[in-house]
Amino acid sequence: MTFRLYPLLVLICLLHGSEGVCPPMCICVSDTAGCSSCGLTKIPQSLPTYSVILDLSHNYLSWLGVGSFKKMPKLEKLLLTHNELVSLDEGVFTNASSLRYLDLSSNKLRVVEQHYFQGLWKLEELLLFNNKITQLEAGMLNGLSSLKKAYFSLNQITYFPFFSITDHSHPFMSMLDLSSNRLSRLPWVDVKALPMLVQRGLYLHNNSLICDCSMYSVFWHWDLRGYETLRDFTEEHTCTIHGNTRSFVRFLRQPRFFRNCTVEKPMSLPVTVFLSKLTVTEGEMVRLDCETSLSSRDLSFAWLTPSMGYITQTSINDTLMSLFPNGTLDIQATKINDSGLYVCTAQDMKQALNATREVNVTVVLPQTETFNTGYTTLIACVLSLLFIFVYLYLTPCRCSCCTQPGPRSVFSSSRRSHHSSQSSKRVVFMEPMLTEENTEWPPKS
Repeated sequence: MTFRLYPLLVLICLLHGSEGVCPPMCICVSDTAGCSSCGLTKIPQSLPTYSVILDLSHNYLSWLGVGSFKKMPKLEKLLLTHNELVSLDEGVFTNASSLRYLDLSSNKLRVVEQHYFQGLWKLEELLLFNNKITQLEAGMLNGLSSLKKAYFSLNQITYFPFFSITDHSHPFMSMLDLSSNRLSRLPWVDVKALPMLVQRGLYLHNNSLICDCSMYSVFWHWDLRGYETLRDFTEEHTCTIHGNTRSFVRFLRQPRFFRNCTVEKPMSLPVTVFLSKLTVTEGEMVRLDCETSLSSRDLSFAWLTPSMGYITQTSINDTLMSLFPNGTLDIQATKINDSGLYVCTAQDMKQALNATREVNVTVVLPQTETFNTGYTTLIACVLSLLFIFVYLYLTPCRCSCCTQPGPRSVFSSSRRSHHSSQSSKRVVFMEPMLTEENTEWPPKS
């Protein structure tokens, strides 16, 4: 029996070996390979090819060669934080196009070159904060069409290629963190041309911006729209007067320094963006249109919703929400958690144009519910008291003590005596009953 099972065991071992073996210093559980804090100076040659998550953080990796992850086609999350990485070779992520999350924070990168992230068209989050980056090549984000969030804070960046981010190239990008760098003068024309989602999620606090009217005009309009990037870091938004780092102004707190600046005119945008607000009662149906400046008939639409994220006509699968070919979004019965910002992106693929439509929806509880609960109880109490008073003071008196005086007779005396003897058997306020022998009133003499 053992002899017959031997070839089968050998085959299983060979198949398992073809998928990679977990290195002895790592811990491999299910679809995760954890090699954190193992003192590694290079990536292990043998790693499970079926891994979805690979953790190589807190090691001593200083360099990544060509095809470092080519045997891991299912890899979606790669952690390389807290290493000694200085540069990445071209083709590092060959055959790793499934990557969605890449953490290169807390390394020693100085230049982010154009070829670093080639082929990562599914990448959604890129973390490069806390490096020593001084230069960003213009095409470094090319091809990252699924990118949503990019973190470049805590570096030494003096210039960022804002022009490389457009509605067409990065339709889903909603956050760009450039805080705590060395940005002084920005190309404000390019900044104002950024997609509205990127402007709403652009972090520029803790930089060395020079105070001027162009800078103040942009921030004034963002503050007017209530962007959280400004509201959450009001104190950290400063600018230097004539470039003197010792003389700075918290321009969101001290706007008097910009009294001579003209900020009344709206910012010029590459496409028209319609802003609106809508307040509805819970349970009501809502229909959100996607009217934009684009007039083409061949448009595709995508919505960013608070509860379901990004949805398209092919991806939506909800009986309470419908997306029509013209971009209209229907919510059959709104709920409180449906409140938030709804952003529709219309794409004209032939002309390579995009436009957005934003609707801020607020769902409130029905007001009648509060009225019914409080006031109805009060009215019920008042009516109850009123009925009690009516009953006590306006009900006709029918007891024997209130009868009108009439001719005294032997019958009345005997009837009173009879009632007294039967009082324990009668109900209070009940009219006295007459005997069958004396059914007439008054009795005949």
